[in-house]
Order: sequence, then C-alpha cells, then structure tokens
Amino acid sequence: MSARHPVVAITGSSGAGTTSVMRTFEQIFRREKVDAAFIEGDSFHRYDRTGMKDEMAEKVTEGVHTFSHFGPEANLFGELEALFRQYGESGTGRVRKYLHNEEEAAPYGQEPGTFTPWDDLPDGTDLLFYEGLHGAVVTGEADVARHADLLIGVVPVINLEWIQKIQRDKAKRGYSTEAVTETILRRMHDYVHYMSPQFSRTHVNFQRVPVVDTSNPFIARTIPTPDESMLVIRFADPRGIDFPYLLSMLHDSFMSRPNTIVCPGGKMDLAMQLIFTPMLWRLLERRDKARQARR
Repeated sequence: MSARHPVVAITGSSGAGTTSVMRTFEQIFRREKVDAAFIEGDSFHRYDRTGMKDEMAEKVTEGVHTFSHFGPEANLFGELEALFRQYGESGTGRVRKYLHNEEEAAPYGQEPGTFTPWDDLPDGTDLLFYEGLHGAVVTGEADVARHADLLIGVVPVINLEWIQKIQRDKAKRGYSTEAVTETILRRMHDYVHYMSPQFSRTHVNFQRVPVVDTSNPFIARTIPTPDESMLVIRFADPRGIDFPYLLSMLHDSFMSRPNTIVCPGGKMDLAMQLIFTPMLWRLLERRDKARQARR
C-alpha cells in the first residue's frame, strides 16, 4: 500500500448492490471535491461476451462445469494487481472499459459486450476507486488485496443475493429462472474459493439481511426492499471508529458485537456517508503528508 496515491476498492458479487454504493461514493467525492479515477471490475474480465460464451461451451465439452466470471481463468488478476500497485506508487496505470449495452457502446462505435482499447488513466487524480467482483482477491499468482488502502465488502446474505440475481437477470436479460439457477450452480465452486474469502480481508463489510421469508429464493416474486432488511456493518479494526456517534446518527441501530453495528436497511446510504467521509479525509491527509515528505 502507498500513502501517496490511495486505492479504494468496493468488492461484491454481481447483483450485490455495489453499483448503488458507487453512487454514494460519487456523492462523497463531489461534496469533498475529490477527483477519483473510476475502475469497473468487468473491464478486467479475460473474455468479451462472445469469447466468454465460446470458452464456456469449450469447457462444457471438456466436462468442466465450474468455469465462471468469479474465478481466475476468466479474469486478469495479474493485470488488476499491477494496476493497483502502479497507481499506489505513481498515480498512473492503464485501463479499459467493458461496454455492457448499446448506450455504453454507442460513443465508441463498438458492439455491446466488447472492450475498449487499453488507455492511460488521466493525470493528477486524487485516488483510484475500484468497483467490482475482485477488489480483495488473492490467488497463488496474484494478491490484489494488499495494494488497496481501503477495502469495502458489499455482501447480501446468500438467499438475498440469489433472489437479486434471479430477478435482475430475468427482468433485464430475459433469462429463465432455470438458466439463472444453472449459472448460480456453475459459479458455486469459484464463489466459495475466490469470492467469499475476500470478505475476511475487507476493512468494512456491509451485509444486508432480509427480515422477511427468503427460504426458497428460486420462487421469490419480489426482492426484499431496504425497509424489509437490516444492515450489518462489520469493522475489521474497530479502533478509531466513533461508535457512540454512529449509534446516535443511525436511528434504531444497535451494536451486536464490539466491532459490529446493526441498523435499518434504509440507512445504508447515510451509514456510508458517516463512515467513509472521515476515512477518506484520513487517506488524503496521509497522501499529502507523504508527498510533502518527499519534497
């Protein structure tokens, strides 16, 4: 990790809510006048949409039924680690975009489901902000987590995660419940080995827990709303966290463990504003001191 060029990473599986967290951070950055370089985890997939389908079909013919976007074979973990390390050292790096849909692809004159060419990050940004699947991933070949200054996990309990994925993929991508279920099963090996371990490396975890019955996520008709959920916020290191202040500001919250606050699900945006604004101040103060020390 480098104090001179901070790296902040939000990690969570698809459909977990990392995008709404990113919007909260955009608000904080705007208010605090922080110029962040935004990185999407999807841009570090190894294959574009067509390539992934072809590779998946090839794996199935080989009898491999666990190939997924969650694992190392489908991602460029080495390149992601190199970006985090290079940015931390010099504030520079090379990135690309993954174009999810027609709207994102149109300005580039490309097809949806493709990557833009690799390009240099803009000069002079205050910090690197990553949002995606693998901000805290560690494998035998790559250790992305060690180069991040602030790691945040966004993790619904597993039944809620499945409900969110099934509902999203059916509504937005036209998949059947059976097709989404097959994807969930195919991803399970990589989920256990590469996704779940990340949340033991994060500095703060936000876990949404529904308080309605989600016993059978495969027949759920609606996604539990924030008001039908509680939010469990776990700090890896509770030192320096002003828990009395957070409890007073987050109405109906309580502490379930010495490092854990529970609050109503609808308070997630406020909780993040209260928790991460001072953390970002400290990161940027550390950056400024490190730069002054080198002069």
